[in-house]
Amino acid sequence: MEVAVNYRKFGKLNWEASALGFGIMRLPTREKNYGDIIEEESQKMVRYAIDHGVNYLDTAWNYHMENSESFLGKALADGYRAKVKIATKLPCWLVEKPEDLDRFFDAQMERLQLTHIDFYLLHALQKNWWDKMKSFHYTDWAERKMADGVIGHIGFSFHDKFPLFKEIIDDYPNWALAMVQHNYMDAQKEAGIEGISYAVDRGLAVVAMEPLRGGQLAKEPPDDVRAYFSETVPGRSAAEWGLKWLWSQKDISVVLSGMTTMEQLRENLKIADSSSEGCMTPEEHKAVASTRQAYEAKAPILCTDCRYCMPCPFNVGIPFVFEYCNMARMYNDLRMAKAHYAFLGEESSAANCTQCGECVKHCPQHLDIINLLKDCHAILYTADEKKPQGSQE
Repeated sequence: MEVAVNYRKFGKLNWEASALGFGIMRLPTREKNYGDIIEEESQKMVRYAIDHGVNYLDTAWNYHMENSESFLGKALADGYRAKVKIATKLPCWLVEKPEDLDRFFDAQMERLQLTHIDFYLLHALQKNWWDKMKSFHYTDWAERKMADGVIGHIGFSFHDKFPLFKEIIDDYPNWALAMVQHNYMDAQKEAGIEGISYAVDRGLAVVAMEPLRGGQLAKEPPDDVRAYFSETVPGRSAAEWGLKWLWSQKDISVVLSGMTTMEQLRENLKIADSSSEGCMTPEEHKAVASTRQAYEAKAPILCTDCRYCMPCPFNVGIPFVFEYCNMARMYNDLRMAKAHYAFLGEESSAANCTQCGECVKHCPQHLDIINLLKDCHAILYTADEKKPQGSQE
């Protein structure tokens, strides 16, 4: 079988990962039921990817409404398990006491039909969950699991700011990898390019998640954005622009893609086969920068995500609300914006604003935050929508 991906050094490990990784989180499902995986079709996709050289698979406790791990355990029968490295993640938000570390891990090994996991990650770390994991002495627990031979290496996925990212890396010398949200629109957000460089300098592999922002950057750009791409390389798809931008960077070990159709998988394999470090010209990088600026110009709320407005006395997730409202306009994707807002939860909803004005005092952009929150809630809230399960990764 022809291999259709390139391979890259994986941090300090003596192993090379496929440049394209398969995220087991957006598989084909029945009638838009996220938990009802079409297993025969999904298994064909997973095995096709492996047959064409993909050797890094990523899942988690909550993906596909807690069905992803069980599906993957079945899909890797018939000798496919031996061909890949598997990563899964501890659902930090559900861990309430130290004993839960073993409880979740044992359940995940049963779901995956494994006695050993290659990579075990703390999922979606942010400040409060990291503090909790430290209080439960997670790294000591993980060291014992590695000594027992049931965990190969540990890492974390991340959704916060660079100072916390640096703190996490500095806290423990044996991290094997960091998974970060990285795409050409989010290059300066969360860990950002600064965080990626910091991780690589300390021997961690970097796995890029959300390379196409959940599909937003795979769609044909709107007319007022499209020109920069089409005039530079006519005929190149939006998805190829986004993926090549990532693969042109030397510090990215794996670009993790959640794929829903065999067509998407084949396209991504083809792009991966033709992409390598430095595969984009200066003119192409300029086109990406111009496209980013064109998208950003469409944002209706000029929030810089400085978070001086936080913490809100009533727990409103002010910068997140504004980000999701901007998302709806920038990418013409109200459905995805609503899904993110629902995941934010009622406890952080804009509806909790009491108009106390504390946030307004601290906003360096002098935004009319109180009225903007009202407007955003009216746009993003749907009373009968079901809240998605778990992390948005």
